[in-house]
Amino acid sequence: MTMMNARVQSASSALGRWAAAAAVLAAGPALAVNDLKGGPGVNQINLHEPVTTIARDQMWLHNFMLIVCLVIFVAVFGVMFYSIFKHRKSKGAVSANFHESVAVEIAWTVVPFLIVIGMALPATKVVVAMKDTTNADVTIKATGYQWKWGYDYLKGEGEGIGFLATLDTAQREASNSGTPEPVDNYLLKVDNPLVVPVDKKVRIITTANDVIHAWMVPAFGVKQDAIPGFVRDTWFKAEKVGDYYGQCAELCGKEHAYMPIHVKVVSAEDYTKWVEGKKKEMAAKADDPSKVWEQAALVARGEKVYAANCAVCHKADGKGAGPIKALDASALVLSDNHAEQIQILLNGRMDKGMPAWKQLSDTDIAAVITYTKNSWSNKTGQTVQPAEIVAARK
Repeated sequence: MTMMNARVQSASSALGRWAAAAAVLAAGPALAVNDLKGGPGVNQINLHEPVTTIARDQMWLHNFMLIVCLVIFVAVFGVMFYSIFKHRKSKGAVSANFHESVAVEIAWTVVPFLIVIGMALPATKVVVAMKDTTNADVTIKATGYQWKWGYDYLKGEGEGIGFLATLDTAQREASNSGTPEPVDNYLLKVDNPLVVPVDKKVRIITTANDVIHAWMVPAFGVKQDAIPGFVRDTWFKAEKVGDYYGQCAELCGKEHAYMPIHVKVVSAEDYTKWVEGKKKEMAAKADDPSKVWEQAALVARGEKVYAANCAVCHKADGKGAGPIKALDASALVLSDNHAEQIQILLNGRMDKGMPAWKQLSDTDIAAVITYTKNSWSNKTGQTVQPAEIVAARK
């Protein structure tokens, strides 16, 4: 009896430990990663919480269509299964023998027509509203690059501001490690979020520099393709201050997963302050392309440009990876003829997976080329001045 009690207690203890372990495992992910406000949620099933009229209308339309389809499904299969059960052969049912029924012909023509009209009217209203980009308070061009977004404020408060938004370097390195830390905004953090004012109509003009991308922010109900050589547009009017996230929604290459979108919606007062600060920052960074730089200063600046834009593919040590060419000991980089390397940076080499970088300033391009020519084993002693980039652009 004592032995049996001991076994029961042992089994109970084991079950308790298993239950505790299961509870920890079940709670682990929830504790490690939480819902991201303005972004994806843990085990999310429904659409994102809408913060624009369009997104709210889309959610209503989605639910309405779901209900209509469910009613049709239940009605059609209900009649079918009822007929199979009620008029089965074992109950002596005999098939009716008739060729046509005018009433049935009219019914199965008119009823679906009315259903389609009932679905099309609200859908058309939402689609037309989605395409109405007139009377925008702020117009911003979003340009897709492999693999980042470029933003240029074209009209409204902030006109003239332009910058690139790139995935946070630390998150990219965490992804490369294969064992990233669990964070709520994993692969959604950028260095320069798009900033817009609350309760203002923002028109987004989309295009691309290389391949097809797509600018998408689910909380705004916005998804618009960005196509090279074409200009498309969409709009949103955010009703709540906060941070909202999206990603490129078109498969655009091997770095597709590393092309997030972060939109920061701020109050009108904070937006004005941001515009003033951004313009001061841009003025401070503005360079005279005719300035002659010392090599050390260009190398220091080029190192930062390289880390922010080039190290992802060419690696920090310049060794490259897979089809990505190494810059260390590269004949192109070592050559004293700067023209080819300048042209590749300006225009890209899509057949080699090299995007164009003409969106960088003349000084930044000169700096990063100078950096590659004087780093790692490349001790050429050569310096590329911004004036060479200016001449190559013409």
